Amino acid sequence: MDSAQVTTVVEPVVESHGLEVDRIEVVAAGKRQLVRIFLDGDGPEGRGPSLDQIAEATRSISNAMDEADLTRGRAYVLEVSSRGVGRPLTEAKHYRRNQGRLVALSTTEGELCGRITGIADDAVELDIDGSSRAVPLAAISKALVQVEMNRPGVQLDEEED
Repeated sequence: MDSAQVTTVVEPVVESHGLEVDRIEVVAAGKRQLVRIFLDGDGPEGRGPSLDQIAEATRSISNAMDEADLTRGRAYVLEVSSRGVGRPLTEAKHYRRNQGRLVALSTTEGELCGRITGIADDAVELDIDGSSRAVPLAAISKALVQVEMNRPGVQLDEEED
C-alpha cells in the first residue's frame, strides 16, 4: 500500500465530509503499516475542521480503507488529524483559515511578524504593531502560525475568592 492508493480511496470520502486531504503518509511500523492522514477544511467557523468533523471523517475513512482492502488483510494503524498548527501556510486558504492569528513570515524584504487581519487572492493583510500592511503572497517564502499562550482578546475566567 502506498500514499497514492490511499489517496484514491480516501479523497472522495473526505470530500463527502466537506474536508480536504492535506497530505498522506504511509510508513512501515514493524509488521504493520502506519497510515497518517492530515485533513484541512473551512470547518464550522471557517477556521479549520472541528474535532467532531475529524472524528466523523475518521470513521468513514476507516470503513472505506477496510472495504478497499489495500493491505490484503494485514494489520495497519490509521491516524487521522488536522494539518496542524506547525505546518507552513502555503495557500491563500491557509491564511484565511488562520485569520486573527499571529504569524511569522520570511519575505523578500526580510522577516515580519504580525496578526492576520485579512486575505485577498494575492496578498495577506497583517497588523504589525498597530500598523496595517499588505504583504503579497508571492513575496512570502515561509509563513508559520505562532502559538500564543496569552492571546490578546481572549480572557480566561478567574476564580473568585
